[in-house]
Order: sequence, then C-alpha cells, then structure tokens
Amino acid sequence: MLSPSFQAIMAVKSQVEFKDEIIRFANDLGFQYVSAMTVIDHSLTRSEFFNVDNMPLAWQEASAGLSESFRRDPVMQHCKRGTVPIIWDQSTYVDQGLGDHWEEQAAYGYRTGIALALHMPEGRHFVMGVDRDRRLPKSPGNLTRMVASLQLFAVHAQEAASRLFLPVEAQVQKPSLTRRELECLSWTMEGKTAWETGAILSISERTAVLHLQNAMQKLGAVSKHQAVLKAMRLGLIR
Repeated sequence: MLSPSFQAIMAVKSQVEFKDEIIRFANDLGFQYVSAMTVIDHSLTRSEFFNVDNMPLAWQEASAGLSESFRRDPVMQHCKRGTVPIIWDQSTYVDQGLGDHWEEQAAYGYRTGIALALHMPEGRHFVMGVDRDRRLPKSPGNLTRMVASLQLFAVHAQEAASRLFLPVEAQVQKPSLTRRELECLSWTMEGKTAWETGAILSISERTAVLHLQNAMQKLGAVSKHQAVLKAMRLGLIR
C-alpha cells in the first residue's frame, strides 16, 4: 500500500496542487523548505528547467546576485553528477571554499538539508531537496529514515511532475510490454522481491530480474519502483 503522501502526490491535477503536496511532505518530514526541479536537456548547451519551491522572497532577492557561487554550489554539483543522496551542512560549503555562500543562505533558514537527483533516459532529470534552519538528527536510524522517505517520495513526485510540467512529446508513450514483463511488474507492485516473483511464476530469480530490467528500459525508468509507477500511470497494470 502506498503511504498517504505518495498517494496524494500521484493524484495531483495541477501545478498548484503539486506545490502544496511537496510542501506538506517536507513539513511532515521536519523541513521548512523544499524544491523540486525537472530538467530536459535539449542539447549540450540548452536545457529547459521547471522549478517548484517555497523559497522565501527575501532570499530570492538576496541570491539574485550570487549566480557565480550558485554555479559552484556543492549540493547542485553533487546532484548533477550522480543519484546518491547528499546530506549537507556548513562543512559541505566550507570544504569547497564557499563558506561565505553558506553564511548568506543560513541567514534565511538554509542551514542544512538533504538533496538527490534522478537521471533518466533521453536527457531528463529530476532534482529534489529539503532544507531547514536546525541540525539534522544525530541518530543514524532517524537520518536514514529521512533519506529513505525522500528517495521514495521523489520517485512519485517525478512521475507527477512529468505529467504536469513536460510537453506531451517529452512524456513516455505507452510501450509494448510482454506478458511476463507485466506479470513481474504486477508482483513488484504487490511488494514481492525478484526471488518471490520467480517462485510465483515458476521462473528463476535471474529471469525475473531480466524481465524487470527489460520493462524498466522500455518505460525509461531508473528503478523497478519507478517502472511500476509508470506502468500504473499508463494503465498497463492495475
């Protein structure tokens, strides 16, 4: 079963509702601020950005003249290069010689946070981050749960953002999946592992994994969970 926040973001029908839901999620997770950016690379030199956030107006105005340090921002540079979440604080900026930039944003409540990126086929990207003015929990267990919640929510938010912000031609069209690929996705949707799916379908775990990988490729997904969401949105599985 999807959590209420995941169900809510998948059900949004407008950009306003999308913004409301990502703010609600961030607040429930214990963060004041949130940003969700969808990026389409049209070429090596031209990209299109669709950004939603609740950045304070005062920080928007103050940061307008900091374009150079933003290009060097270590959090954004990390997200551009990979998909592993980054947990950042003052030391993240000081280590890159950008302590002054951290001081600037900290004055407006951006003292620490978590960010991650999803990099999909055909030059599509989704970057999401949550930020706040107090330290993150010291307990590794609590911090791990925060990161995991953000990772799962980002997958659902990316699906909703693609539907709401991207032009129709940039959205994934309905592909042709085999019966086995659909069956493997359906059992994944039910929470089954590849081993369990293989046992149910009387195939090996390796074969179940191959079917899931083929489905991911056809759907342009970066994980089996995202493949399930895309298949659900396209009406391929229910």
